[in-house]
Amino acid sequence: MKKLLLLIFSTVFFSCTNAEVVPESRTMALLERSKALKLRGEKVEQRLYKKKDSIERLSGYSNIKSNTQDVDFVNIQELSDDFVLDMKYATKDNFLKEKVYSCAKCFVREEVAKSLIEANKALLKQGYRIKLFDCYRPHSVQKKMWKIFPNPGYVADPKGGSIHNKGAAVDITLVRSGGGSVDMGTDFDYFGKKAHHSYTALSKEVLENRKLLRSTMEKYGFKTIRTEWWHYNFKSTTKYKISDFRWKCE
Repeated sequence: MKKLLLLIFSTVFFSCTNAEVVPESRTMALLERSKALKLRGEKVEQRLYKKKDSIERLSGYSNIKSNTQDVDFVNIQELSDDFVLDMKYATKDNFLKEKVYSCAKCFVREEVAKSLIEANKALLKQGYRIKLFDCYRPHSVQKKMWKIFPNPGYVADPKGGSIHNKGAAVDITLVRSGGGSVDMGTDFDYFGKKAHHSYTALSKEVLENRKLLRSTMEKYGFKTIRTEWWHYNFKSTTKYKISDFRWKCE
């Protein structure tokens, strides 16, 4: 009888013990699995981010024939003096840490220039103006940038080219029309989530500044890309080809 009671007690005891241990072990296992899935997700996100250029890429290397003539390109300064030019790649003040333009000029397609001017006029009425960081970028310069920094997360692979190479993309910010900077949350060419349009952990002022720039540019025919608040593509880019003409420096 004693043996039977001991057997029953042991069975109940170990059953209760196991009932407590199993959930705990499962919890630990789930936590470990969650960590592994999170790590895997971060790695996948990093791979996708690298594959998706910060500026839209075209496809097909063999189809690229760089146009060396300045057909349909205009110098924005010859059409309007209301812009502020801060052409970063004509200086060493850029993420490449190297000057890749001979001089600071902003060329874009004529159609793009007209829309850009209208957007700037709308901003001027509200006490702001557009500062230009980059405009048309010759395809040969794209190759040079790639050679310096061959990371598709930051620089468009010249095999596909970029919308900048078509003269249909601009990198811009806002400044006050009477002088003074406008807080946009990050510097130009800041490569991180804080520069994404979807990132909202910013001050109300920064979010409103980004919204103003975006809504104005979209109203006049420009589109954003996910990862860079400063980059805008013109609505119609397929009709333009990759170009490689170089402007003259005086």
